[in-house]
Amino acid sequence: MSRSLIVRHSILGITVIAAVLLSAMWQPIPQPSTYHLFADTRSFLGIPNCLNVLSNLPFAIVGVLGLIATFSRKVSHTARFSDPWERWPYAALFAGVALTSLGSGYYHLTPDNAGLVWDRLPMSIAFMGLLSALLAERVSLSISRWLFAPLLVVGAASVGYWYWTEGHNAGDLRFYLLVQFGSLLLVVLLLVLYPARYRGTGYLAVGLAAYAAAKGFEMADREVFALGQIVSGHTLKHLIAAGGVAFLIGMLRARTRRDD
Repeated sequence: MSRSLIVRHSILGITVIAAVLLSAMWQPIPQPSTYHLFADTRSFLGIPNCLNVLSNLPFAIVGVLGLIATFSRKVSHTARFSDPWERWPYAALFAGVALTSLGSGYYHLTPDNAGLVWDRLPMSIAFMGLLSALLAERVSLSISRWLFAPLLVVGAASVGYWYWTEGHNAGDLRFYLLVQFGSLLLVVLLLVLYPARYRGTGYLAVGLAAYAAAKGFEMADREVFALGQIVSGHTLKHLIAAGGVAFLIGMLRARTRRDD
């Protein structure tokens, strides 16, 4: 193993350990009591919180299109993946995105903690699917195969733990936040530290940037809605995040191995 590879692995490992330790040392983070109070509560055609509900439809569209891109062959009949197993993390990613459409739509009908479980659960699957895909492509296929199922379990467990703590009046988001933002941090590190075996990294970079922008609109929910009361920041968050996933589909459709 080369010295540069040892350094990369060390940085990745230290980051994981540091993130876990910092999360464990941090004080429990309860779900803010105002979290479910979204700016746009308008109803239309009998649908409460209509735009926040319907803006989840693009997740279903890009999720299904992503699954089609994952399991179909390119027009040139060349495989999208060096190893057939590499498609399964992407299948988890896009399945999670498609299910987020249902979970988030259900949650926004009557926002509460019980509904939020079904919003966050498929999202955790999508995060872990993306992380597993990048591990397979840039670090080691065998390591990714070994970690794939445990990572999905960890993602789901983070949501279950949060909801369990809420039920015991001791809400704690640390585990879930570690899964969401920790996995994205590792994805960024994988892009920076390890060379790509496939072309198309730019698509992924744009997709990640879109997700970051979506989180910004989520935090500015009321401020955006106050600008004419046309659309809220949270509705735009859904649309922009779905657009980010569309770039991942573009990445798969355009990808070729660098040795081709």
